[in-house]
Amino acid sequence: MKKLNLIVGGGKYGCEAIKLLRSQQKSFIVVDTNSDCSAVQTFKLKTCRVPHSAKEGFVQGDLATAVDLVERLKPEYVFPTAPVHIAADMAKLKFNLVPWPEAVDSILARLPPIVVLAAGKGKIVLSFNRDHHCVDNCAMPEVCPTSKVKKPCTMTKLMKFACPEACILISYSMAPGLGALKGEEILDFFKWVEHRKCFVVGTACDCHGVFSAFKQVQ
Repeated sequence: MKKLNLIVGGGKYGCEAIKLLRSQQKSFIVVDTNSDCSAVQTFKLKTCRVPHSAKEGFVQGDLATAVDLVERLKPEYVFPTAPVHIAADMAKLKFNLVPWPEAVDSILARLPPIVVLAAGKGKIVLSFNRDHHCVDNCAMPEVCPTSKVKKPCTMTKLMKFACPEACILISYSMAPGLGALKGEEILDFFKWVEHRKCFVVGTACDCHGVFSAFKQVQ
């Protein structure tokens, strides 16, 4: 039985994920807090109960719902199209964690300032295209099409150097401008978190990345 895919967020990029998955004849569920989101309107998705036998469907819910769906359905891919650090924030909810701001300074010391977009409150946002807007449907070439800067390495490699002890999740390129996490890697990440009082997690594609640091509530 083929695994389905989970799309977190039914906005612009959620719609792009649906187009891709339909073109590949792959099953999917969209989860969004808004039952009238763009994905539902554009693709006439029907609200479904989980588990379900339909090829596609919609579930109204928040990030806690997404955690439940990942654990119950074990999706092949999770498309993180909502404007949050999906894997990190799912772990925060699941394990009742709080930000660990002290971890940020040591990581920043190992990063070139030119790639740091924002830092604080236990989070660091990184980009090789910090001061420019990304082009739509970018294929992430070695030389950035907007900044014209040649990347010295992938963001994934840079983040592993900056924080070797972190769990770095890869956002795999599914199509130009569209990435997804492997469901099994998210589940492995949850298992990894279970045994830690504090930790750093990152998500990265070739060009951009986010670090989030958490600790258990005392």
